[in-house]
Amino acid sequence: MANVISVESTQPVEKPERRPEWLKVRAPQGETYDELKRLMRVKTLHTVCEEALCPNIGECWGRGTATFLMMGDVCTRSCAFCDIKTGRPAPMDWDEPNRVAQAIKAMNLRHAVITSVNRDERKDGGAPIFALVIQRIREVQPGCTIEVLIPDFKGNIDALKMVTDAAPEILNHNVETVPRLFKKVQPQDNYEWAMTTLGNAKQLSPTQVTKSGIMLGLGETKEEVIAVMRDLADRKVDILTLGQYLQPSKQHMPIDRYVPLEEFAELKQIGMELGFRWVESGPLVRSSYNADKQARALAVVTAS
Repeated sequence: MANVISVESTQPVEKPERRPEWLKVRAPQGETYDELKRLMRVKTLHTVCEEALCPNIGECWGRGTATFLMMGDVCTRSCAFCDIKTGRPAPMDWDEPNRVAQAIKAMNLRHAVITSVNRDERKDGGAPIFALVIQRIREVQPGCTIEVLIPDFKGNIDALKMVTDAAPEILNHNVETVPRLFKKVQPQDNYEWAMTTLGNAKQLSPTQVTKSGIMLGLGETKEEVIAVMRDLADRKVDILTLGQYLQPSKQHMPIDRYVPLEEFAELKQIGMELGFRWVESGPLVRSSYNADKQARALAVVTAS
């Protein structure tokens, strides 16, 4: 394993070793994958699976699940890890929630994940779109559980309340990295906005299941990761995801190291000891990976 290189070092950054076998995935293919891709184009929809070059797209699309990306495919922020385009977004498309809901019905999904680009040009950050899509999904696909992966809304509690009032089964906001790397990894974001969003969600709706995720391999130390996990546990976050950062292109932030499987297993154990109800930890884990299983499992826990 390559040595961890501090991002503050003045020495040349050593490239990590060749990608381990456990990070190699098959190219997406199959009838279900092709049909889902066709459906997205017909309904003029975007998925974070495609826009963010998710390594699990073949597996997830092959079993008929996807994470819908709303409010366009241009983001107002320029995070160093993300392959979504940055720039001035198009005007809001208020029919988009209806098209997403109809796509979910056509796919006969039992669990839907909805996320968005950042829309910082709006004071509400686009929060009404999340409320609308939750409402439309409930109308056209009753029984489908809903997870929303929301922006931080710059800590705006009124915007957040629009989403919690719509009562998604899971409310997710990813912290992504440790405080020391925040401005390097996501320069327009703020660690306190992230923690405020997650803490406020529980205050607004104490029964709301909340979720967050951290990428590993950006230059953080294990001690820093555990400190963030403690911050999330203090805000009563229910679900934690931990995954390996993979560089989308040479223009994006380089990989500092490949985190070994043993470390992912150790962090999962620590997370469970901290009180998280579910910890998804592994190199190919992404925010919405196994989200359907999380929703069903926690629904059973709640019912008991």
